[in-house]
Amino acid sequence: MALSFREFHLFQILNGFSQENKRFPLDRYLSHYFRSHRAVGSKDRRMIADTVYDLIRWRAPLDHFSIYPPTWESRYFVYSQTAWRERAQAASLPPHIALSFPQSYYSFLVAALGREKAEEFCALSNESAPTVVRVNGLKTTRENLLKSWERLYPVSPTSHSPWGIRFHKKVNFFAMKEFKEGLFEIQDEGSQLLADLMEVEPGDQVLDYCSGSGGKTLAFACRMQKRGQIYLHDKRKEILAEAKKRLRRAGVQNAQILCYDDPKKGQLKHTMDWVLVDLPCSGSGTLRRNPDMKWKFQREELEQLLAEQRNIFKEALTFLKPKGKIVYGTCSVFPQENEDQAAYFQKHLSLSLERLFQTFPLHEGMDGFFGARLTF
Repeated sequence: MALSFREFHLFQILNGFSQENKRFPLDRYLSHYFRSHRAVGSKDRRMIADTVYDLIRWRAPLDHFSIYPPTWESRYFVYSQTAWRERAQAASLPPHIALSFPQSYYSFLVAALGREKAEEFCALSNESAPTVVRVNGLKTTRENLLKSWERLYPVSPTSHSPWGIRFHKKVNFFAMKEFKEGLFEIQDEGSQLLADLMEVEPGDQVLDYCSGSGGKTLAFACRMQKRGQIYLHDKRKEILAEAKKRLRRAGVQNAQILCYDDPKKGQLKHTMDWVLVDLPCSGSGTLRRNPDMKWKFQREELEQLLAEQRNIFKEALTFLKPKGKIVYGTCSVFPQENEDQAAYFQKHLSLSLERLFQTFPLHEGMDGFFGARLTF
């Protein structure tokens, strides 16, 4: 059967992404694919991306009704039948299949959260995440952007973050004049609140130890009023290059990039007023945005990740000066990565807990984030 234009690119993406294994998260893979295929217009991109997310989210019940062994083509055939959801509801499927989770992941969630909360979490993880932006306080105010946008888009202020604006329909943010001018960044409200644990002040010395492309730094930088110094550190030089572009666009002038092998690192030991350690984690709090991650879950890898988190935290701690504060953060809902790690740091590293923070996808639509602020 001949494929339509959209179907051709749909299967190119799904089969290509399956072969990438863990190299790219789904959202980044899609961005890379569409940048490489300019013939796919904005309307087609949106339709293709929505279908990709749905097929990956609902893989388990689609597999159940597909021919064996299932392929993306056979899953799409089932998905294209308008009544497949009704069939799934009527079929009395095992909970992990009905909720479209690997059995091992589902069982782990039940053990960690309890059955009722775990099943609510699984169901919500199959929904689309809300679209939230964070206003750049160095350049504008939330009131100004809301006033500018309210006639053009369905928008509302976020309930908890004083910097957030929620969009109630999809928008191509990257084409917006305000984005190009650095007036806002795309950032979940929970992530904004995690960054608020960094109560930095003008003149402080600050280290974002696992900075990635700088999302958290961009969120707290306005507190410093361009005074003091922020260091963005990461092992991945290509993502630090992206951070540099974002800092420039946002107008953050008191920040510098610190590569993993930079000889200057040694001079910064025991000098930081604040250290942020936004650690590599399971990503279980962001499954709505990255549904592929649930199909990659392995308990053995989580155990390795817990050890890696402790090692990275200990490295970051060596940069904190006496009476400084360190913030540990994840985008996970697993207690093993959150409360248990915070308790470990207090017991074994002589740290005192100042504040705990947690959001959960069941709470007002935010992604799942955890933060602990500790001090000597």
